[in-house]
Amino acid sequence: MLSAIRSYVLPIIRLYLLGLKVLLVQLFSGPFRLPVMPRQDGKVAIVTGGGRGIGYEVVRHMARLGAHVIIGGRDEQEGLAAVRRICEDYKEAKVEFTKLDLASLQSVRQFVQSFKERDLPLHVLVNNAGVMLVPEGRTEDGFEQHFGVNYLGHFLLTWLLLDTLKDSGKCGRFSRVVNVSSSAHRLGEIRLNDPNSCHCYSAHAAYCHSKLAQLLFSSHLHQELQHGGYPLSSCAVDPGMVDTALYRHLWTPLCLAQSAIARLLFRTPAEGAATVLYAALSPALEGERGGGYWANGRREMTTPTFDPQLQRRLWETSLRLLDLQ
Repeated sequence: MLSAIRSYVLPIIRLYLLGLKVLLVQLFSGPFRLPVMPRQDGKVAIVTGGGRGIGYEVVRHMARLGAHVIIGGRDEQEGLAAVRRICEDYKEAKVEFTKLDLASLQSVRQFVQSFKERDLPLHVLVNNAGVMLVPEGRTEDGFEQHFGVNYLGHFLLTWLLLDTLKDSGKCGRFSRVVNVSSSAHRLGEIRLNDPNSCHCYSAHAAYCHSKLAQLLFSSHLHQELQHGGYPLSSCAVDPGMVDTALYRHLWTPLCLAQSAIARLLFRTPAEGAATVLYAALSPALEGERGGGYWANGRREMTTPTFDPQLQRRLWETSLRLLDLQ
């Protein structure tokens, strides 16, 4: 009985208490206002999950600044509708959609192959797509959904695009990888002997674990790039609590995430996208300054980034799980 409470009930309580804390901080601090960003003509960006929510706002803003943006998403109808809306708003926009299902390693590889066949550069990769509190299930390759979609799918995507990102960057104009994480990483654990949460599954805990893994990957990647002297940086961003479909599985007494209350208390997708765009485009974050963990327009300190041994162990485990060694 005690074990069940510890495994199932405590993760729920801890995550909702953290959410309440984040919400209160948001209400008192106000949203980050994105400064005017420079034109992005000639730059190519990939944004996963760019058909709606935060991803859509990131794509829309980048396209308005002249970047060529590729939306990678699972829902073709949603993605093509997003392309049409953006092109209606900005006649000169260079936006397109390509099928990408992060729950399928084959789909990730096909997406990368299709992109590389076009011989395009790649200056910005925004790993934005994700799932939250979905029912227990497995990806096409047998991984727990949060771990497989939020973390492993993006790990593989980034890994396969690293050479193009490195080749596209240059001194004074680094390429960038931006991983959209969450404050929920603070409640996560890295269980290298049980990455799929087979023992005592909790959707709340699994989500937190996946976001911690994403943050550790982002930090380790940035360090590796620095040591190699590559013109490419990697950072993680917490957009805060944003009124998007990501929260549709969240339980609240008044169905908060689906109600007018959410629109009142949560950030809008455009507000949530502000720090993501800042990390991806701001000249102030050039080179080494582009790493770290960012929230509400500011770099924040977070304990997991100071554990290089855990980062490396997760990195090596991920390479093995993806058969990349």
